[in-house]
Amino acid sequence: MSPMHSPTSSGVTLLACVGAVFLAGCGGPGGDTSLFPLDKGHHWIYRVATELENNTVQREEMTLSTLGRVDLDGQPAWLRRSDSGANYWLRSDDTGVYRVASKSDIEDEPKPDPARRYVLKRPYAVGTTWQSPTTAYLLEHKQEFPREVRYKHPIIPMNYVIEAINQKVETTAGKFDGCLRVKGQAQIRLFADPVVGWRDVPLTTLEWYCPGVGLVRLEREEPGQSTFVSGGRIQMDLAEFR
Repeated sequence: MSPMHSPTSSGVTLLACVGAVFLAGCGGPGGDTSLFPLDKGHHWIYRVATELENNTVQREEMTLSTLGRVDLDGQPAWLRRSDSGANYWLRSDDTGVYRVASKSDIEDEPKPDPARRYVLKRPYAVGTTWQSPTTAYLLEHKQEFPREVRYKHPIIPMNYVIEAINQKVETTAGKFDGCLRVKGQAQIRLFADPVVGWRDVPLTTLEWYCPGVGLVRLEREEPGQSTFVSGGRIQMDLAEFR
């Protein structure tokens, strides 16, 4: 995502832009949503660990829920909500699953995405690629204000690729088979220190999607490791699904 996407905590933000159902003929989402369920009534609880380069660790839980079909601009969409107050509208067709709008609790109306923001692009096979926007969730300036890099660089293009299929994944919620692993890579140019000068800082995301469940694990790396910039990593692990 993500994703995805922006709630208050780093781990929750990332997920934003996150059952075997084939309901296109029954008023449900079109396409194959088995790797990212959209139908109403699902709940995911994730354990999120945010490790910063100053040796601090923040642990929390995040809950996502599917609220079912709604109308958005006269067309059906499927709504997800996080317990932090973020709402996401998604659609699915033969090209994959994609987000079309988002809204925080402080916004009056959904904010449309300017283009399809894919969560998963078809075909679900090794080598499939797409691009979606991201930002820096953990990178901070040590001697500037605001410290968060994302305020100066709110949109960074990230390139995604399906790296592997038929993966086995073990999480707190259990063991899963037949999973798909997605890798996202981006970079941002920042002034690191007076000696090194400017350098490209990599942003890397790994995501695992499993049939009937969806996202079960996410890892995000944003290494600062310089005089002027600090970063960290996020790990999300599925603790409960129903």
